[in-house]
Amino acid sequence: MKKVFIDGGAGTTGLRIVERLSGREDICLLSIAEEKRKDNAAKKAIMNEADVVFLCLPDGAAVESAQLVDNPNTVVIDASTAHRTLPDWAYGFPELGAGFLEKVKNSKRIAVPGCHASGFIALVYPLIEAGILDKDALISCHSLTGYSGGGKNMIAEYEDEHRSHLLDAPMQYGLGQQHKHLKEMKAICGLANAPLFSPIVGDFYSGMLVSVPLFAKQISGTIEDIKQVYKRKYTDELVYFSETEGDGKSGFAAAVALERKDSMRIAVYGNEERILLTAAYDNLGKGASGAAIECMNIALGLPKTKGLEL
Repeated sequence: MKKVFIDGGAGTTGLRIVERLSGREDICLLSIAEEKRKDNAAKKAIMNEADVVFLCLPDGAAVESAQLVDNPNTVVIDASTAHRTLPDWAYGFPELGAGFLEKVKNSKRIAVPGCHASGFIALVYPLIEAGILDKDALISCHSLTGYSGGGKNMIAEYEDEHRSHLLDAPMQYGLGQQHKHLKEMKAICGLANAPLFSPIVGDFYSGMLVSVPLFAKQISGTIEDIKQVYKRKYTDELVYFSETEGDGKSGFAAAVALERKDSMRIAVYGNEERILLTAAYDNLGKGASGAAIECMNIALGLPKTKGLEL
């Protein structure tokens, strides 16, 4: 039985990880007394006892906690932004290719991708890899997410019966084009320019739909070439390409289509002139805790979908 400690287990991502792991017979969840939660000596002891440590913390706290682990056998999986572009940390999206998978398998330090970044990278990285999209391309991206992506404060704000009427409609944010996921979106894809990024939060708990529009003149190939790239790249049940047109209602794609699932669906819409790439998933699933557990499973030599909701 593997010992797992979740630092920040009371947060949104941490709670979903607890939910996914608590029923597993192969996992023993370690806990620390509430009064010792900020006691670094006590925390260090339990972290170094664990086979796997999940960090579900703000960036600064995640860096501090990671430094407490000196057991060479302990795998640290960080759900924060802090380590995602560092070369000595594995980027936890193994479906991107054999190199990503091997690094997750063999690393003791794994960074979980950001929720918005996961969809963007899943769509853009394969096209750059295949030579269909140039690294110098100027790209835009829209990402519609449920309010749980904002953590406890945003959840409380949306679920307050006296909330502002402004929350009744979707709200765009990151208006200054400084969203914290832009760094990894650019770095992991190898882009020369960060995308023009429009994240939008809606009045639903969880779910996500990331869209990247392209003009035909931006690519080398056709819409069918793009579909073939995704068909070859994404062949399993966690990340897969779908030919299905929309979600239930013709012509519509829903951000909640994979709510409470840990998988991601890639689809391509449009025509030979204007192409729309989309990734649908749950911001707390493949966009956070589901991806974290997948990485744990791989690092421990287990089936990667063990304990996940597909």
